[in-house]
Amino acid sequence: MITTTAYQDTPTKAVDVEGVPFAYRDLGPRTGTPVVFLNHLAAVLDNWDPRVVDGLASQHRVITFDNRGVGASQGTTPSSIAEMADDAVAFIQALGFEQVDLLGFSMGGFVAQVIAAEHPELVRGLILIGPFVRQPETNALQNLLFRVLMARPWAAAAWNAYMPTLYAGTKPSDFTEYRQAAIQSMKRPGYGRAFSLTTRTDHLRAGECLTNVDSPTLVIMGEKDPDFKDPAVEADWIARTLRGSVVMVSDAGHYPQSQQPEITSTAIIDFLSTLSDHV
Repeated sequence: MITTTAYQDTPTKAVDVEGVPFAYRDLGPRTGTPVVFLNHLAAVLDNWDPRVVDGLASQHRVITFDNRGVGASQGTTPSSIAEMADDAVAFIQALGFEQVDLLGFSMGGFVAQVIAAEHPELVRGLILIGPFVRQPETNALQNLLFRVLMARPWAAAAWNAYMPTLYAGTKPSDFTEYRQAAIQSMKRPGYGRAFSLTTRTDHLRAGECLTNVDSPTLVIMGEKDPDFKDPAVEADWIARTLRGSVVMVSDAGHYPQSQQPEITSTAIIDFLSTLSDHV
C-alpha cells in the first residue's frame, strides 16, 4: 500500500522559473507520469480540495502550483491564457518532467488546452473539470458582460464573497447536502488568500476556444453548473471538439470535486489507468 503525506501537511517548495520563484507542492509516489494541476481564476494552492488531491496522490504523483503573481509565487500576473500556458510549460520543464498529465479546473482548463495544443509531446492526458470554455455562438454576450462587470471593484468583491454559494448550485434549494459540502470546503484556512483585484482582472482578460487537441481527454462537469446555460450540451460539445469522454456529476455545480469528491477522484483515476506512457 502506497502511503503519502496529506496535502494539508505537504510543505510548499519553490522552484526558479526563468528567474522567478514559483511556489508548488509535490506529493504521491515518485513513479509514473505526474499529474500537474492548473488552478481556477485567481486561485492559490489551498483552493484545491484536499480530498481530491489526497485521493489522486494515493496512486499518482501530484504537482500543484501558484501561477505567476498569485499566492506565494512571485512576478507579475499574466494577462492572457497564452502567457499562463507558457509559464506552466516553463514550470514543468524547470521540474525536469518530459511528459505529464494535466488537470485543469475552470480557467485552468483553458491553460491545459493551450499546452496540449502547442506542446502535444508534453501532454499524455488531459482532464478538464468545469472547463472555462464556451461555445462562442451561444455564449459570446454572456462572456462579454461577465468580463465587463468583473472589471469593476465592487463586482469583483461581491463575486468573491458569494462565489461558494453561487458555484455550489443554481439556487439555495438545490441539493443542500452537496451545496454545504462545497461551501465548507471553500471555508478552509488559506482558501482564496493572497490575490489582488489586479490579478483577478488580468485573469479575466483572456478568452478563447480551442480545437486541435489530440491528447486523450476527460471532461468532468456538474449537471447543475451555473456557469453554463446547459451543462450537458456544453460538456458534449467540448468532448466532441476535443475528442474526449464526459462524466456528468449529479447533484453538483461548478465545483464537482468539492461536492462529490469520491465520484470525481474515481473518474480521474479510472481515466489515468487507460493511458499509456509515450514512447
